[in-house]
Amino acid sequence: MDVAAAGILLADETGRLRVIGASTEQVQLLELFQLQSDEGPCLDCYRTGLVVASERLDAESPWPVFAAESLRVGFPSVCAVPLRLHDVVLGCLNLFMRDPVPLGALDVALARALADVASIAIVQDQATREAAVREGQLQHALSSRIVIEQAKGMLAEFAGVDMDHAFARLRSFARNRNRRLTEVAAELVAGSIAVAQVSPGRVPPPPAGKASPPPA
Repeated sequence: MDVAAAGILLADETGRLRVIGASTEQVQLLELFQLQSDEGPCLDCYRTGLVVASERLDAESPWPVFAAESLRVGFPSVCAVPLRLHDVVLGCLNLFMRDPVPLGALDVALARALADVASIAIVQDQATREAAVREGQLQHALSSRIVIEQAKGMLAEFAGVDMDHAFARLRSFARNRNRRLTEVAAELVAGSIAVAQVSPGRVPPPPAGKASPPPA
């Protein structure tokens, strides 16, 4: 394409645009300036989901602050193309030209095609990251459950109680010390906390043949 430089902005989870890439440091700063001044083709493109272009920023511009800065760094013409997937606008691709001429229809079509491919890649990457986070959370939950069950088993054997009573004692110990249940269970299994600290031991039965004293 007959383009001198380009920049890519993506919206974060709050809908605020962020600069994630630029072909030159100059464009990186120009994109940041556009966001800080809260005006420019990129913002209009993101809000409308349409291609926004200005072939002559030296003429009357809807973005006077941005236009002055873009002209100062040598970009009199700009075209913003939305990054979108169906009805969702993810961000935009900004194209900057050194000459005050409109971007040709063929170049605009190519830019839109590139933006579509980029949008698919971005969504796939996000899905992969989210899946990895979910897998990590599931594995953490599974590991936590295993160590809690091990701690319950130790307490149940030591105190001669069932698993429900063992869990109640473990939970009470953690709450009284403002500790996480999983952390206490892990320390109990590792031996950092003595089992007797969490629960009293099993009460031995009276010796065989020894009668209990009669009631008073």
